[in-house]
Amino acid sequence: MPRYDYVSMGFYTYDCLGWPFTEVPPGGGTVFIDELTLAVSGAGGTAAIAAAKMGLSTLAVAGVGDDLMGDWVLQRLQHFGVDTSCVQRQPGWKTSSSIVLTRADGSRPALHRKGATSDFFVTERMIPQVTDAKVFHAGGVGLMDAMDKGQSAVVMKAAKAAGAITTVDVFAGSPKDLPAIAHVLPYTDYFMPSIEEAQALCGLSDHGDTARFFLDMGVKACVLTLGGDGAYYHDAEGRKFRVPAFDIDVKCTCGCGDAFDAGFAVGLVKGFDPETTVRFAQATSALNATGLGSQAGVEDFEHTLNFMKTTKTKG
Repeated sequence: MPRYDYVSMGFYTYDCLGWPFTEVPPGGGTVFIDELTLAVSGAGGTAAIAAAKMGLSTLAVAGVGDDLMGDWVLQRLQHFGVDTSCVQRQPGWKTSSSIVLTRADGSRPALHRKGATSDFFVTERMIPQVTDAKVFHAGGVGLMDAMDKGQSAVVMKAAKAAGAITTVDVFAGSPKDLPAIAHVLPYTDYFMPSIEEAQALCGLSDHGDTARFFLDMGVKACVLTLGGDGAYYHDAEGRKFRVPAFDIDVKCTCGCGDAFDAGFAVGLVKGFDPETTVRFAQATSALNATGLGSQAGVEDFEHTLNFMKTTKTKG
């Protein structure tokens, strides 16, 4: 049996979030807000904590700075039972960090420092441990400068050889980001970008055409997160369907796609069929959006399952 249910490698951030953000005060002025909180976020960090909350034994693979933010990120991961033995720190590194200003409609302009996500590197010695999983997730491909030059693909290939199911989420804004991402696609079972990121990479607008673009690059299935419009699933065997979003009051959309990744992993570990897996992932994402900061609305597996079964969807 694999040592871990879930390994989440990639983008881990320290976030400071405020709500509701209405305006930037002029000069040195002050605007009062109702809530302020801290969260571990990022495509790797959100997924790791949300998965751990829902009962998966989880390993974090990332880099954090030798600073106060790095101390807090490690403490927070450990608080939820995430194994941090593969989180790297080096003198001079800075933790990837964000100031997130969340508007009343859930949108969230942010200021971000890239930090140690650019620096960490999975060595050959680490590979047996980081690939010893039921599900291996690479979250934030395109931001991991040291890993994106080819080592992410080496690790993904090893994960596949070890029998893991592999999932990938990305950070992308234009076709120039595609080469770094293309390395890992032949070793990807489930490619799960947002529709905006997917379309930025391929330049296509139709969901089916977009999915086929990545299927042709080697992924087994493409799962596009559509924000308030739900999610679209399309696999290499021709199965495709769309799952609507849940009808909720949105507080903060920070980390929703990353929470979706965690919910999808839970569905895979539990042996759910593809449509139920996507629905469960959608439920995890929706719960994430009900609180301020990544994972805030996610409690545990039973709570998420009950939410999925009882909450109305849009349309």
